[in-house]
Amino acid sequence: MTDISAYYLEEIKRQFRGHQRMGEKALAQLEEKEFFIALDPESNSIAALVKHIAGNARSRFTDFLTADGEKPDRFRDQEFEVSDTTTREEVMRWWDQAWSHVFAAIDELQPEDVMRTVTIRQEPHTVLQALNRALAHYAQHIGQIVFLAKHLRSSNWKTLSIPRGRSEDFKVAKP
Repeated sequence: MTDISAYYLEEIKRQFRGHQRMGEKALAQLEEKEFFIALDPESNSIAALVKHIAGNARSRFTDFLTADGEKPDRFRDQEFEVSDTTTREEVMRWWDQAWSHVFAAIDELQPEDVMRTVTIRQEPHTVLQALNRALAHYAQHIGQIVFLAKHLRSSNWKTLSIPRGRSEDFKVAKP
């Protein structure tokens, strides 16, 4: 079990890093004003999504093994509120802080921790379940960030994967 657990910890870090890079490539393409555009009153801006990811990461990954993942000083609703004075630099600071929390916690984990129990909102999860939950959550929001960035940049968007109409160029020849 330890071998699979060690592999899992490396793989979950690889997955988180991949999502982090994807988000950063999208964020890098935006003009400052585009961080703060919401498509409609029920939508979130990219800045709000980043602030939410940061709040969630701080709450979930601070004292990851020893304290409930929903900290009493977290005010989730406020994570979706961005003031008029917020800057791109502040948003990027939130982004960096989020990943700092994630990787600091994961780097401390040992293979034998993977099946330990942690709680989120007093609900028990194995470490594996909690990490998968966070990965899925962040992937969803990073997907929203990429979608919004692509929409906002329109013809100025630089693809993060295979360019449209170029899939054949990336096929691997079979022996």
